Amino acid sequence: MNRAVESFLSTDPAAAAASAARVGVPRAHESAHLHVAGAAQYVDDIPEVAGTLHAALGLSPVAHGTLNAVDVAALRSQPGVVAVLTAADIPGVNDCGAIHHDEPILAAGQVMYLGQAVFAVIATDRESARRAAALAKKVLDITPLAPVLTAREAHARGQYVVQPMHMVRGDAQAAIAAAPHRLRDTFTLGGQEQFYLEGQISYAVPQEDGCLKVHCSTQHPSEMQHVVAHMLGKAKHHVQVECRRMGGGFGGKESQSSVFAGVAALAAFKLGRAVKLRPDRDDDFMVTGRRHPFEFSVDVGFDDEGRLLGVEVDMLTNAGWSADLSSAVMGRALCHFDNAYWLPNVAMHGYCARTNTQSNTAFRGFGGPQGAYAVEHIMDTVARRLGRDPLAVRRANFYGVDERNVTPYGQTVEGNVMAPLAAELEATSGYQARRAEIAAWNATSPVLKRGIALTPVKFGISFNVQHLNQAGALVHLYSDGSCLVNHGGTEMGQGLNTKVAQVVAQELGLSFERIRVTATDTFKVVNTSATAASTGSDLNGKAAQDAARQIRERLTAFAAQKHGCDAAEIRFANDQVHLGGERRMPLDDLLLEAYLARVQLWSDGFYATPGLSWDPKAMKGRPFYYYAFGAAVSEVVVDTLTGESKLLRTDLLHDVGKSLNPAIDLGQVEGGFVQGMGWLTMEELIWHPKTGALLTHAPSTYKIPTANDAPAVFNTRLFDNSNVADSIHRSKAVGEPPLLLGFSVWHAIRDAVSSVGQHRVDPPLRAPATAEAVLDAVDAVRAAIATPAAVAAAVEAVAQ
Repeated sequence: MNRAVESFLSTDPAAAAASAARVGVPRAHESAHLHVAGAAQYVDDIPEVAGTLHAALGLSPVAHGTLNAVDVAALRSQPGVVAVLTAADIPGVNDCGAIHHDEPILAAGQVMYLGQAVFAVIATDRESARRAAALAKKVLDITPLAPVLTAREAHARGQYVVQPMHMVRGDAQAAIAAAPHRLRDTFTLGGQEQFYLEGQISYAVPQEDGCLKVHCSTQHPSEMQHVVAHMLGKAKHHVQVECRRMGGGFGGKESQSSVFAGVAALAAFKLGRAVKLRPDRDDDFMVTGRRHPFEFSVDVGFDDEGRLLGVEVDMLTNAGWSADLSSAVMGRALCHFDNAYWLPNVAMHGYCARTNTQSNTAFRGFGGPQGAYAVEHIMDTVARRLGRDPLAVRRANFYGVDERNVTPYGQTVEGNVMAPLAAELEATSGYQARRAEIAAWNATSPVLKRGIALTPVKFGISFNVQHLNQAGALVHLYSDGSCLVNHGGTEMGQGLNTKVAQVVAQELGLSFERIRVTATDTFKVVNTSATAASTGSDLNGKAAQDAARQIRERLTAFAAQKHGCDAAEIRFANDQVHLGGERRMPLDDLLLEAYLARVQLWSDGFYATPGLSWDPKAMKGRPFYYYAFGAAVSEVVVDTLTGESKLLRTDLLHDVGKSLNPAIDLGQVEGGFVQGMGWLTMEELIWHPKTGALLTHAPSTYKIPTANDAPAVFNTRLFDNSNVADSIHRSKAVGEPPLLLGFSVWHAIRDAVSSVGQHRVDPPLRAPATAEAVLDAVDAVRAAIATPAAVAAAVEAVAQ
């Protein structure tokens, strides 16, 4: 027997398996120790090379106009200014459109919104660059044109960034006409600022032979590489984009990092010096877009139980001045309108209006939350029209398991656990008893009103563009047993690198501490997709597993030959190689042997999600690999004199399949819920109705949730389930779906407002449900119940 091989007494198999597990166990974020110590390096922390210059953007002061000239000489005369760049200085293609080529990096010919980048000032320091760029209003010669500032106005003009979309099943109008009850309604849903803690930033450093290295806070390094290469007229192998980590992204750094990467790269290329571009928060708000706001018009037919028999819905969104990702966002909204419900007859129409405002873009959920919000609004209103518990109406419409289980776009809902999950949460949260208690409490409380709601989530996982569902990875196993991993996903605080490291550790039988994940780099893994659509762990985890498995299989074959044992009995666990029977050896020793025998100890891996299909013209296919499910119960109290509301308690139950890391997943569920709650209750965006200026452009005017907004009672659990799809270790994505759990808060507020009128009037509550919106809804309910005709009309509507 080889000297490195030793005998040992077998331990309990279950205990041994448990000790060997690297996935399915809670672990701290791989960079947590760096975060708390302030040592985690972000782009702005990278030591600046000698001679680094700083850039600032000159922004359009008008929403629409003809760009006649830029007084470059006046800008160059400012203190510290080294250069001024305009669209004329771009040697290649002046475009950064993610899908459609309608978005110049720097404005040329026309300015299309207030805040559009027109020129870039390059100076010796950041303050000098900003001071010079702030002179935009004085140095820009623009002939103003009449702007279109609202989606309604653009819709009336037939002015869209992409062609309208339609998804139809059955005969919605015939079903509506024949239904016992009918609901016609219009309502709006506001947008949402991503408000990443680390703002947009790019740092471009010239390399030898005309190459560039761009450090960029981006969710899509390959897209930034593409934009920079085309802008400079260079091949992609001349441009390296690297991202070690982001301080948040939420979709805002998927496509819209490109202006910042492009300008920094252009300046570095032109001047032959390193250039950093880091806008302040106000400019970040003014330049970039956010979650698409939506307006809905619905026509619904339903029966006495609240089952939806026919639905027709118009979805109108303000896309902003360019297409960006709006077509994909609207596609997602249409595909998620059904949420958890079987809709036998439905006609959906999506319109992406072109306006002279910031171009809206990806945000966690990517249109899915907007589409699902509409059907949840319908469910709640139908329940109030019938005088029924909204949960009962929702349950009556749930997808079935073996029937009533095909979506409007033709995909069968497999692995449907919505009904048992909702039932479990209903029981564990005490929903029914609390609902009765709240009704009794409201009857004796004239000013403070409480409300409660249970809302479900079904969310499809995959990019809705088929070719994006692919990923690559590199795994390097060194002869000392340490392991270096690189993959195409980006870390933005969500724990992707931690999960990928766990997957590799599991596959190779290594301690987690032996794994190191390096920065995302377009010179290592190429042609990557954005870290978006909740696919980060699914795609990159599978790719890394593939690479690690190839190494393990090589080592298995070598160990079997070297030590004369059966390959089928060899396993890797706890930094040991188990050779069958009672023989084992340290993995380090086998690695040294393998290295000396010239066995390849590194590998690349690749994964492409199987079974996906989509026909964008017919709006049919199988766009999702699987569905994630969840539900939330929230209880609020509303002050009917001020409109203020407070979240008292929330119970969350969410399906993540077989969790790769329960600690990270619980954090994602709670964080997604709070972000969704913020969107629907406090995050209000306001533009000047005449100038198109974004008025809520800083923390002073735009409110996001804080720790004080989280409920005092916050119960979060993961649903015991296993993915029916062959995902990475049968886990499920957890990035986007939990955001929809925030619906429960908005509906609980609406429930509280409804109690003002003894639930006889539909509360016209806007979203977000700010104090002003709540007070307006309370006043409207009070006015309605004070008018006998209005009450009679409401009763008649129920009767019909």
